[in-house]
Amino acid sequence: MGDDLEATIGFLETVHPYDTLPKDELARVASFFVRKEFPTDTLVYQIGDVLSGIYLIKRGGVEVLDRNGGLVSLLSARNTFGERGLMRDGLAATTAHTREDSTILMLPAVEFRELIARFPAFERFFNRGRGQDNHTADISTLKVADLVARKPLSCEPSTTVAEAARMMRDSHISSLGVTEDGRLLGILTVRDLANKVLAEGRSPQTPVSRVMTAKPISLPPDALGSDILHIMLERKIGHLPIVEGGRFVGMVTQTDLTRFQAVSAAALVRDVAGAETVEEMASVTARIPRLLVQLVGGNHAHEVVTRLITDIADAVTRRLLAMAEAKLGTAPVPYLWLACGSQGRQEQTGVSDQDNCMIIHNNATPDDMAYFAKMAKIVSDGLNACGYVYCPGDMMATADRWRVRQKLWRDYFQRWIAVPSNEAQMLASVMFDLRPIGGTVSLYQELQDETLELASKNSIFVAHMIANSLKHTPPLGLIRGFATIRSGEYRNHIDMKHNGVVPVADLARVYALQGSLTAANTRARLQGAEAAGVISSSGARDLIEAYDLIASMRLENQAHLVRSGRKPDNFLSPSDLSDFERSHLRDAFVVVRTMQSALSHGKGAPG
Repeated sequence: MGDDLEATIGFLETVHPYDTLPKDELARVASFFVRKEFPTDTLVYQIGDVLSGIYLIKRGGVEVLDRNGGLVSLLSARNTFGERGLMRDGLAATTAHTREDSTILMLPAVEFRELIARFPAFERFFNRGRGQDNHTADISTLKVADLVARKPLSCEPSTTVAEAARMMRDSHISSLGVTEDGRLLGILTVRDLANKVLAEGRSPQTPVSRVMTAKPISLPPDALGSDILHIMLERKIGHLPIVEGGRFVGMVTQTDLTRFQAVSAAALVRDVAGAETVEEMASVTARIPRLLVQLVGGNHAHEVVTRLITDIADAVTRRLLAMAEAKLGTAPVPYLWLACGSQGRQEQTGVSDQDNCMIIHNNATPDDMAYFAKMAKIVSDGLNACGYVYCPGDMMATADRWRVRQKLWRDYFQRWIAVPSNEAQMLASVMFDLRPIGGTVSLYQELQDETLELASKNSIFVAHMIANSLKHTPPLGLIRGFATIRSGEYRNHIDMKHNGVVPVADLARVYALQGSLTAANTRARLQGAEAAGVISSSGARDLIEAYDLIASMRLENQAHLVRSGRKPDNFLSPSDLSDFERSHLRDAFVVVRTMQSALSHGKGAPG
């Protein structure tokens, strides 16, 4: 074996996914790599070139540019490029040139495709779509980690039974782990307190170590729900600790299993519809984080998860409207309550504020308008009590400007389109995501058709909408990394809402405007834009796959936070991701930035 080949093998052993190959296979593949030396500022390939293979930087750096000359990535050693075009049609989708003297290894296309076909690690690594698995999982096939309802509570062996009982009472739980330096020694249950303390007349000062169940049977987080069911049935136990490396990480109870089977979007909608008070509804919406964990753990596609969660918000809104009419009397004239923002797009997650407005019939009198002001307050206050907090920007029907007659709404849109100021663009962006929730839908349908036709024909307005859509940018750093938040509570985190899903939602809104599409949902808009020829099929496919990955990782992070006992939010730390996940998330952000660049240069999408 020559020195060059040995050096190539040694290098590949440090690069993923080559590091997953068997030793013999790695040596075989290494022999096919072609080593090339490129001086500074040398073209490697340009858009449209036939690609000979996939490129891997051994030394130096490469700039990757889109078709408009916009910077896509700055790559360094161990970074791969050229795979996107190679996997699509064999033609370069970007332009690449060196920014310093560089040594680049090229693996011929036929060998690259063989690796993709033979080794799942390669297929997964280079498949940007990370295809959605829409098969749901029942309780028996879910991982144990997805069934853990909350962070485990524990006490030390010296804790008295009285203290332990108070801990269980105050936390509304029926068991505690007994741990020492994080390692599980035993568990204490309410039944232990009844049978071993009260029934035997022991002192409340008895240490839990004397009455606990020592060395209990346990399961690791990657066990299946079926393992829990079998153990609980066979051993007639109701509490099963989850242990990883000897450390106590969770507790699954019969109550958790019952709760899991009872929590579904349909059940929550049913319970909301039957609620008699706002408090009852709030107790139902409090179960949404657990539903989120269940849906994500069940491998539902992100658009299914957000649709089901949004359905609950819709049901709450309609129930509150009915409560308002029951209190105030039947509405004096036809009206329509509409949602905008994430609820309007049917993209709500585990954390959402409220964005809404009202269209009222033109015949409404001042007294009628006072009625609807009272209705808006009842509904908005109720939404806030149910966890849909007041909109920080006051984009709510309680604001006089967002609770007006139909003719004034028509004036709003006409003025925004005719004089597209910064505020007009912001408002139009929000209001183009309107979706009827309760009331007379016809009040909106005619207005929507008129507005879309008027807006799509006004090139100046469209240009302003495009500019507005580019204000949110993907969090890409210059050196093959992420531009994270620099200070504050979320330092070194990515905002997966404003820098993740929002840039795609903004693009989709513009495409919908250009194509006069009525859909409000982001994914539906992208699919509609492709069908209408607003963007190319390849551009639509790339952007949809990028959006799927970004939106899915946002939901997975929220589910992880819930399982950890925290409130879900939109902030993700790249350091919490594997190299594989970081690589693909960054690639998805690159696709979004490329599409933004294409739109800013007056092109629907890169071909």
